[in-house]
Amino acid sequence: MTFTLFLLATIMNAAMTLLPMSRYEIWWVRGLDFPRVQLITLILFTLLLACWLPEWSHSGNLALFGINVACLLYHCWWIMPYTRLHPVEVKSVPAGKALHPFTVLTANVLASNRHADCLIDLVRQHKPDILVTLESDSWWQQQLEALETDYPYTIKCPLDNLYGMHVYSRLPLENSTIEYLVEPDVPSMHTRILLPCGARVRAHFVHPAPPSPTENEESAERDAELLAVARSVAAATLPVVVTGDLNDVAWSTTTRLFRKISGLLDPRIGRGMFNTFHAEHCFIRWPLDHLFHSHHFRVIRLQRLKLQGSDHFALLTSLDFRAGHNNGQRMLHADAEDKELADDKMEHKNVKKNDVPVPVK
Repeated sequence: MTFTLFLLATIMNAAMTLLPMSRYEIWWVRGLDFPRVQLITLILFTLLLACWLPEWSHSGNLALFGINVACLLYHCWWIMPYTRLHPVEVKSVPAGKALHPFTVLTANVLASNRHADCLIDLVRQHKPDILVTLESDSWWQQQLEALETDYPYTIKCPLDNLYGMHVYSRLPLENSTIEYLVEPDVPSMHTRILLPCGARVRAHFVHPAPPSPTENEESAERDAELLAVARSVAAATLPVVVTGDLNDVAWSTTTRLFRKISGLLDPRIGRGMFNTFHAEHCFIRWPLDHLFHSHHFRVIRLQRLKLQGSDHFALLTSLDFRAGHNNGQRMLHADAEDKELADDKMEHKNVKKNDVPVPVK
């Protein structure tokens, strides 16, 4: 009985390790990128189970044991950068020594949530320069009008389809546009932020639809939107920030490809996972809400904030603008195969980098 369980668990562990290596864009295959931490736990349980085998040192049992160890090491390779065991990609700076601090609060509010007062309290407590809300509809827009005295610069796109977006800013926003890059009901926002020091930051706020049996059976739509933005910002002369709910985990093949093509840095690297979904279930939490930035910034603080009524935590990111400084080291670089793959994914959904608005310099 114990051997049978060990064998079945090994087969399942191997299958869930090998399938994400394929290029199948089916939603459930791409979804196997998500639970790597959970799979590590399952594999460890399988290895523990092997210790109960009466003859676990038998050559067949050792072969199965080796398969599980290989799977374990493979999944650990993917998530290791999102632990403190890995070197940081972006240097830190204490808050008291920041030259030009800049803070963004990214919050997927959950459209059905009616606890807008909680988000407003978080904004007033942490005083971010930019608030980005996702899944915000007309009701949320009405509630968040209370912030407009302190956040007079806004971009508003209230929708009832879970893809509404709003931006509220203390800082001037220039050349703001709302675009539907891939799907006609999934917007993205593009603007230029004027910092108090006079520098301008190119910002893109995104919330692509996830691969799922009810929305997109493949990941093609999400991937194409993210890669179009990546292609666009790769040649940017201004500092860049991209944030939003990417509906993808930080360690996925798509997110890694986005980082390679865009050249943007991930402040999570070397600091932790900062899992933002699911807020109510600790055993299925993943980092779905992200902020990536160009080499012009250092990290002051990353913080996950409880957002009452939402299935996401909010993500608070404080950066220090330090143009011309050595702020970190880019760890991922695109090769010819990566660029070809990105172009193929974009061509498949008929989206080009020129479709992404570029704020005038």
